[in-house]
Amino acid sequence: MAVTVIACAQNNHSNKDKVPDDMEVTNNNNLAKATFGGGCFWCTEAQFQYLDGVVKVASGYSGGSVANPSYEAVCTGTTGHAEVIQVTYDTTKITYDELLEAFWQSHDPTQLNRQGNDIGTQYRSVIFYHDEEQHKKAEYYKQKLQESGVYDHPVVTEISPLKNFYVAENYHQDYYNQNGSQSYCYYVIRPKLEKFKKVFKDKLKH
Repeated sequence: MAVTVIACAQNNHSNKDKVPDDMEVTNNNNLAKATFGGGCFWCTEAQFQYLDGVVKVASGYSGGSVANPSYEAVCTGTTGHAEVIQVTYDTTKITYDELLEAFWQSHDPTQLNRQGNDIGTQYRSVIFYHDEEQHKKAEYYKQKLQESGVYDHPVVTEISPLKNFYVAENYHQDYYNQNGSQSYCYYVIRPKLEKFKKVFKDKLKH
C-alpha cells in the first residue's frame, strides 16, 4: 500500500492567529530561554516537550529579515527565517548544556539546509544564543562534536545571536499532540520521538 507523507512545508493551513502574549511563563526567577532550529519545528517541539525541566516550547521563526512573517512566507525560503523552537526551562531542573545535548540528538547537524525530505534554508540546523554564555557553550560543544568523529561529514550547525523570535500561528503549537494521526506525524515525527525518548529516558518528565 502506498503511503503519502505530507512534509512540513506542504501544510497549507489558513489559520493566521498568533499565540497570545499571555501564554508566556512569568514570575519564576529560575526560568531561562533557549532557541534552536533543527528542521521542521513540529519535530523538535515534540521531542523537547518531554524533557523534565522544560516548562514551555513555542514554535516560531528566527533569523530572517522580514518582521512578523507568515508560515507561507517562511516556506518560500526567501525571508531568511528558520523554523525554530523557543524553550522556556527551569534551570534548577535542566541545564543549557543538557538542552544542547538534546538539540544535537534531535536532528542530523551535518545536513545543510534540510532535514530528510524537508528542504530549504528554513530547515537549517541553527542555535540562536541569548547571551555570551550560551554562545561559548554552543561553540564549545559543536567543536567537541566535530572532533568526536561521530559523523562522517562536517557539522554545519549555524550559531548566531538571537535578534528576533516570532511565534508561529496557533495551529503549529503542540502540533504532534494535536495531530498525531496525520501522516507526517505518524511516519516522520513518531520514529524520531521514540528514538529521542530512548536516548533521554532518564531525563524525561514522569
